[in-house]
Amino acid sequence: MFDVDRYLKALDHSGPTGADWQTLRALHKKHLMTVPYDSSRNTGNGTSLWEGVDIDTDTTFDELIVGGRGGVCYELHGLFRALLEQLGFETGTFAAGIRQMDGSFGPDLEHVFGFVRLDGETVLTDVGFVGPSYLEPLRLNGEVQHQYGNDFRVVETDGYHVVQRKGQVGDWQAVYRFRPRPRDFAEWADPTPDLVAFARQLAGAGTVVRGRAFETGQRILIGRRLLTVDGGHDTVRGLVDQAEFDAAVTDILGSCR
Repeated sequence: MFDVDRYLKALDHSGPTGADWQTLRALHKKHLMTVPYDSSRNTGNGTSLWEGVDIDTDTTFDELIVGGRGGVCYELHGLFRALLEQLGFETGTFAAGIRQMDGSFGPDLEHVFGFVRLDGETVLTDVGFVGPSYLEPLRLNGEVQHQYGNDFRVVETDGYHVVQRKGQVGDWQAVYRFRPRPRDFAEWADPTPDLVAFARQLAGAGTVVRGRAFETGQRILIGRRLLTVDGGHDTVRGLVDQAEFDAAVTDILGSCR
């Protein structure tokens, strides 16, 4: 059963809980560090990847926060949104297409994340994306925002807003693009052809993605490829040795495995 006090305790948050920037910033980062992303439960879902996007909050809370398993974007977003609403924040849901390896973007409804209206501005919240991405909320404006050795900005192009990141090496790279309008979960009930085709492509690849943040970055396991982002520096290693791979999974999922 969803319980705010138990949620805050699981996040190891004993600080202020007012609906302000200080609380939002602290809870966002702690959530990414505490509750991992894990797509392994979705590998057999085929084209029904987004079937449960309108989560049962109590059940998902029991499984992720009490039970300790990892979740996917809509589960993590749904729980975090419920927590913020209980604390008095004005929240909503956005959807995004994630940048692919070839530089293209996935379908508009591929990724589920959130926003908060705070002090007259829109702030992006995303505790369900493994990254590399922002550990703290991101203001929806044109300013460059610095976080732990990374720079982030949101630019407008071709009718979309694009979240971009720049680490210590290289130029700006898109994270994902979205249209800044609130989404209703009913939009996923009848998937568009491009979303179905994308789900079929993911199912065919069968790649499991896991990730968790730490104080200055993120560890992301894509199949057997481990990406570590630390202080704006990215390193990638292929984990051929089974023991090393198992250790990486345990490091990311902890007791969730």
